[in-house]
Amino acid sequence: MARKLDVLVCELCEREVQSLSRHHLVPREEGGRYGATAELCQPCHSTLHLTFNNRELAILYNSIPALRQAEPLQKYLNWVKSKRIEKIANRRGKKR
Repeated sequence: MARKLDVLVCELCEREVQSLSRHHLVPREEGGRYGATAELCQPCHSTLHLTFNNRELAILYNSIPALRQAEPLQKYLNWVKSKRIEKIANRRGKKR
């Protein structure tokens, strides 16, 4: 008997994806090491960290509803919901 594959859904964009990563709703650097987490696809996870700094994530956007309503994410969320992308370049390193 074939085993049914689990369906993975990003908690932010609500797309079915192949893999998810754990996002600390309050970043570890801001005291959220043992706090609530959300399972996000890689494009959403990278976009959050490119858009907001850890302080903003900890204070203003520490829940999925708050992230979904965040004005800076609206254009991205409208764009990604119809895409089949699994990965995007992560440029969180050096600021240019």
